Amino acid sequence: MERTRIADALKTDAQGAAMTVKGWVRTRRGNRQVQFIALNDGSTIHDLQIVADTGRFGDEELKAVTTGACIRATGKLVPSQGQGQSVELQADEIEVYGGVPGTYPLQKKGHTLEFLRSIAHLRPRTNTFGAIFRIGHHMAMAIHTFFHERGFVYVHTPIITASDCEGAGQMFQVTTLNLYDLRKDENGSILYDRDFFGKQTGLTVSGQLEGELAAMGLGAIYTFGPTFRAENSNTPRHLAEFWMIEPEVAFNEIEDNMQLAEDFIRYCVQWALDHCLDDLRFLSERFDKELFERLNFVLKQTFVRLSYTEGIRILEQAVAGGWKFEFPIYWGADLAAEHERYLVEEHFKCPVILTDYPKEIKSFYMKQNDDGKTVRAMDVLFPKIGEIIGGSQREEDYDKLATRAREMNIPEKDMGWYLDIRRFGTAPHSGFGLGFERLLMFVTGMTNIRDVIPFPRTPNNAEF
Repeated sequence: MERTRIADALKTDAQGAAMTVKGWVRTRRGNRQVQFIALNDGSTIHDLQIVADTGRFGDEELKAVTTGACIRATGKLVPSQGQGQSVELQADEIEVYGGVPGTYPLQKKGHTLEFLRSIAHLRPRTNTFGAIFRIGHHMAMAIHTFFHERGFVYVHTPIITASDCEGAGQMFQVTTLNLYDLRKDENGSILYDRDFFGKQTGLTVSGQLEGELAAMGLGAIYTFGPTFRAENSNTPRHLAEFWMIEPEVAFNEIEDNMQLAEDFIRYCVQWALDHCLDDLRFLSERFDKELFERLNFVLKQTFVRLSYTEGIRILEQAVAGGWKFEFPIYWGADLAAEHERYLVEEHFKCPVILTDYPKEIKSFYMKQNDDGKTVRAMDVLFPKIGEIIGGSQREEDYDKLATRAREMNIPEKDMGWYLDIRRFGTAPHSGFGLGFERLLMFVTGMTNIRDVIPFPRTPNNAEF
């Protein structure tokens, strides 16, 4: 008999219908007459109750049906006699797949998120991570749908690259050289002529630069792929491997970019509320009582658009009024999450898009303003997590871009292809980046980024 997903079984009104379900046992309880098995197959946060009459099944047969076991159950769907579910499966057959688990790590008692990170290979079997990863699936669908409906082209940018988009030198190196026998020149520099690509390469920190090239021919594109940062930041907000969504749009200026970012984030939040209600309710009840309030906060509030300079003035006034920040605040400072959250949560009480940052704290490719001090950068700031989107209008002037690259010690010989699109048919263009896991943190209410990605990569941790 064809397998029925538990999500579909719980929705059906075909009571008395014969069906087969398969999944993993969450719990088994009962007495000498009847046993109740809670079964979950990952399709829903809810379990299906399997009722096994002990007159039909022997003790040895049911003995193998323990927490963590994988089983097939065939029987009839009937109205439930107990509370908590509308239907249950009256079992005629039960088959246990594989051997009987030994001491299964995931017992009915609650487990800390920290403990579950140590057994990440089993996390998807828990209600918490089943909910998180299903929401992650829906957020990916929302992202692709949003851009597809607006005529964007999905472009795969390189994972292996010779360019450091952010200019911070925090790339993981990719090489086929023998690390125990490296050839060097007279200055002690490693020779890469025999390496696979014939030059030094690394894992990408961003698909933006290549995305700009595509936008200059396709008009509007987006990337959605893995990125890597060899940054030794062991915090609840950082990963060494994560996924980024990066649209690039020809002819968009900074105002268009801000509107696209606002529309995009609202669309994703609304999609979560429309498609993930059961999972969101579960996470709200157990981890974040204010989750729905915060999601609706984003949908209902107008995003305030504010210059960096004005933001600094507001923060300095807060300090003068007695507000305590851990990090100092002054014009030219790179704002910390506590500063960003103050603007969103305390001062404006709505999402904020901060613009026109000092050029010294931003990347070389951002369009310079006429004041010579600031660039057309933009960060979207959200409650609880601070920056969720970062972007800018890109510098389309060849001379200005080349000069800025030299000022930041970026070799022009390595950026000829990037500068070329400023030589041949240059055009105003803008884009931004959204860390997928940051979005999931906001939508799920989880406070540690390690808990919204199946297998986190952090300093000293590359398990599984």
